[in-house]
Amino acid sequence: MIPALFNGARFPGRLWLGRILATVAICSLANAQDTVTPPPAAPTPPPALAPAPIGGTPVVPSGNAVPNAVAAGPLAQWGPVSVRPHLDYRLTYGDGIQSSLGQPVTTGIQAISPGILLGLGSTWTLDYTPTWTLYSNRAFKDTLGNAADLHGDTAYGDWTFGFSQNYSRSSLPLVETGQQTVQETYSTGITASDRLNLRMVLDMSVNQDVRFAETFTNTREWSTQEWLHFEFSPRLDAAIGLGYGYVGVSPGPDATYWKPDVQIVWKMTDKISFNVQGGVERRKARAINAKVLTNPILNAAVLYQLLETTSFSFNASRAVAVSYFADEVTVSTGWNAAVQQRLLGELQLGVGAGQQKASYVSVINNLSAGRSNRYDSFNVSLSTTFLRRGSVSAFYLISRNSSNVGAYGFTSHQIGLQVGYRF
Repeated sequence: MIPALFNGARFPGRLWLGRILATVAICSLANAQDTVTPPPAAPTPPPALAPAPIGGTPVVPSGNAVPNAVAAGPLAQWGPVSVRPHLDYRLTYGDGIQSSLGQPVTTGIQAISPGILLGLGSTWTLDYTPTWTLYSNRAFKDTLGNAADLHGDTAYGDWTFGFSQNYSRSSLPLVETGQQTVQETYSTGITASDRLNLRMVLDMSVNQDVRFAETFTNTREWSTQEWLHFEFSPRLDAAIGLGYGYVGVSPGPDATYWKPDVQIVWKMTDKISFNVQGGVERRKARAINAKVLTNPILNAAVLYQLLETTSFSFNASRAVAVSYFADEVTVSTGWNAAVQQRLLGELQLGVGAGQQKASYVSVINNLSAGRSNRYDSFNVSLSTTFLRRGSVSAFYLISRNSSNVGAYGFTSHQIGLQVGYRF
């Protein structure tokens, strides 16, 4: 979750920084990775190469994401209600894609995502996007996925409140499971922010995250995070935070964790910005002979706008998350780097690379999970817009997963095209 300190009205430059860091967070480390989802036109590491958000939920393609397209007026407007349809089509051809454990194959993939975004004034939005995914290789099952997102916010006095509800159902090949994996996720979040004085801001959040994974572990996680920010200057913000969570796991023992954090957001110059968040997580399963796992955690990003047409981003992460396998968590570290360059005023060239390492750790004493992965990736994309509301992107990517358990290893080359249009 990107803390509320990225409110542009409170900290000049935060809104811009927060949007990019939100993208970086999606590409930051976690315990699950999609192996085939085609990338967006944006030059950041695409979902096909990047791991999922922290918590293990894979990045689900959304027809609402049409990078670089101009968002003009809605297709229809009835009083405060606006209607914005969107359509996304992705065609991918790749090898080394695992349909089942130890069985990498070659396949073509078509993903068709029509959807609609409804707005109620400037306060509430509801987006629904189904995705039909069709494979040319019969080793995969054609699927119909769904994604829905509801967001809203309001203010009362010095307080700002926010609410979000997300749902997704997907059946994508995952690096962690080594196969096409059916899963449903539900996420609910409530946030509250209060400006205590000219320099201090209190941010609080409560979240519920649920994941049902067919033939793998199901998880229900409840967590809270509190931050106290101190704004030293318009360019420098520091915060201390404390988080607590309870994770219900089936099958497997439930667990609790707590984590003290610190964060620094520094816009050093108009071209260079830093965001560093780190702390320690202490996790313990609710079982006899359970281990107490203490791990440092980190999420750091550097943004460098070299020229108006050239930018560079780098992020590094370390995180702990519940595994898809019983009695295990993953401890993951990694980095991602991306360069984007505008060409001829109309084209956007993106180049990205990354590496993530994941160790599987048993939560029970005298038991050893033993598995470790190293996931390397490189991608390049070229995108542009058309008819103001549309975008088109061509991409190439290569990824390799090395594992001490041979069946999980693969090397994949993918090439594809994405076209999108939105109102």
